[in-house]
Amino acid sequence: MPITSLPVLVVEDDADLREAIVDTLTLAGYATHEASDGSSALAKLERHPIGLVVSDAQMEPMDGYALFDEVKRRYPGIPFILMTAHGVIERAIDLLRAGASHYLLKPFEPAALIAEVGRHILAMPEGPGDDVVAESPAMRQVFSLAGRVARSDATVLLSGPSGTGKEVLARYIHRHSARSGGPFVAVNCAAIPETLLESTLFGHEKGAFTGAAQTMPGKFEQAQGGTLLLDEVTEMPLALQAKLLRVIQEREVERVGGAKTIRLDIRLVATTNRDIQSEVAAGRFREDLFFRLNVFPLKLPALSERREDILPLARRVLKKYSEAASRSGLSLSGEAERELTAHSWEGNIRELENVIQRAVILAAGAEILAADLMLQGQFSGEGLVTPAPVNPVSDDADMRSLEKRHILETLAATGGVKKLAAEKLGISERTLRYKLQRYRDEDAEGSGEDPAPSPT
Repeated sequence: MPITSLPVLVVEDDADLREAIVDTLTLAGYATHEASDGSSALAKLERHPIGLVVSDAQMEPMDGYALFDEVKRRYPGIPFILMTAHGVIERAIDLLRAGASHYLLKPFEPAALIAEVGRHILAMPEGPGDDVVAESPAMRQVFSLAGRVARSDATVLLSGPSGTGKEVLARYIHRHSARSGGPFVAVNCAAIPETLLESTLFGHEKGAFTGAAQTMPGKFEQAQGGTLLLDEVTEMPLALQAKLLRVIQEREVERVGGAKTIRLDIRLVATTNRDIQSEVAAGRFREDLFFRLNVFPLKLPALSERREDILPLARRVLKKYSEAASRSGLSLSGEAERELTAHSWEGNIRELENVIQRAVILAAGAEILAADLMLQGQFSGEGLVTPAPVNPVSDDADMRSLEKRHILETLAATGGVKKLAAEKLGISERTLRYKLQRYRDEDAEGSGEDPAPSPT
């Protein structure tokens, strides 16, 4: 698996020394960016993915110590090496205690610089088959950090809005780990009924409960030697969180109804689309479990925050759906591309997939036009002859009726499975539950009955 290092950002106000450092790193095979002070360094970090910052300590107006504080706050995963003089070594040691990677005492030999860069720089593992699009600096940074943590067995907590690709990132971590030859087992904690979740995770013995006709290993056992993904872990009920905590702490599990302890050899990855610290503060998620899971946190940005990735993602999705429809020559028109990049994408990548799949169906020619995207969510009706309604309703009411019908038809098509329906609709499960409850309340009000209670 080839390793591609991300660029080194050299921050030095002495132009001659900066040039010498850049030349040294370039000859050693490293890509570089350069900045003359802390402020311009932060501007570079906003525009480019960076694998390591090498900064002078004494600069004006923002020195290396202030720059480190900002880098740690804004880009906590980027390694930072400080170049300092003998007279201020104490401050450099303070930075090491605060999380800096290393410091170099001036003057230093080129070989010492190259050795430290090689030891600390972030890299982007790449290989055939990686289902990864990371053109934006934000996502290149995320995947760089993911590649780095993949080489360890540390528990990873992935957060971000629904539809941002958390499972894709979890699989990426698994593929680039020493456990890549083992199983990758995913369990959606939100999609399994509470009464079945415990036996699904931990397994059960024959006769442990009504319907347990045979012994069944749980997801933890199935993931032995590989990676277990706990998807939407914040949806797990509190009582089960305590049992999960013990399994993570002890690295052993007992099946429901069993007495035998089974040792575990797994790597754990968890995801959430909620603010997990707010869930802890509200008492809906155990604080001790949060600390067990939050060993290496990674946050995926919303698609609207990584606009450089929209068109590459759209082209990849278009290739998949056009080939499936035997229309492999389809491409996006310039107008369609502009519409895609300007859209807000509240449903993130999941919404993008829905839009492209719909456009493949609607496209009449070899190019997908802006109208084929249907980003306003409804047909324009141009060219269609429809009878006028007997009792015309307002546009808002008509839209609500269309939305309700679309949601209910999608739910029926997925056999009532809310997770699948939400994915097809490009919305979160929470939003789907809210809308379904609203429809029940409206129907009950229309019939004069009391609204039905929301399902658990």
